[in-house]
Amino acid sequence: METMADRQSTDWIKLDLHIHTLDDPKDRLDYSAHQLLERARALGFGALAITLHHKVFDRAEVFADAAEMGILLIQAAEVRLEGADVVLLNVRPAEVENLHTFDDLRALRAGRGNEIFAFAPHPFFVLGSSIGERLVREIDCFDGIEICHFHKGWFDLNRRARKIAAEFGKPLIATSDAHRLQAFGEHYSSIPRPDQLDVASVLRALREGPLRLTTPAASWRDLFQVFYFVFIKHPLRKRFGGGHSIHPEEAGLVSDG
Repeated sequence: METMADRQSTDWIKLDLHIHTLDDPKDRLDYSAHQLLERARALGFGALAITLHHKVFDRAEVFADAAEMGILLIQAAEVRLEGADVVLLNVRPAEVENLHTFDDLRALRAGRGNEIFAFAPHPFFVLGSSIGERLVREIDCFDGIEICHFHKGWFDLNRRARKIAAEFGKPLIATSDAHRLQAFGEHYSSIPRPDQLDVASVLRALREGPLRLTTPAASWRDLFQVFYFVFIKHPLRKRFGGGHSIHPEEAGLVSDG
């Protein structure tokens, strides 16, 4: 017999709209898009966006695999505009190549309207290219604001993001910003299951709500792994090699799920 919890779980779908894989031209990662899909299917995700740095992930065979798994894969990218990172959903490769400034983004939004969705990732975090207080000045460029996964207790740099989201009526989007496969799956947003799961319905749900955010505090182990990856493992990969030299599936390796 179906319980209320079962119905609630069935009526909502999980989304992670900020993820990186070994296809990324900037970061040297060690898991493939197919491995990500296998983990997403096991964890019950309904929609994903692989957000490579300044490049749209558009490998047709991965989109086909996602569709067979019942997962909507949205074309997306994480771009750097005037030193600040922006995540764009449902953006095209040629459009990303021509994006350099916030005025470029304004022109793109004027042309595409609600067909694209822009949000500010990790806006008030020191590391990376966070937009910081400039978010207020450029707020017309954004449809949403990310709640970053990296927080614990008093250490929560999302407080300012929550305040600005409330002030300007922007939805908060929880993501994993995964750079390690095991980091994917705990931090995500959920939307009511639409009648038809497609890009337009997901973007509409992000704008109109309701949204559920799942973003538990990081454990001490999580914090250690993040610091180890950012300050030791990833710099060594970039200096000495390792990471995205070849897709495991192209090498004939079996995904570990």
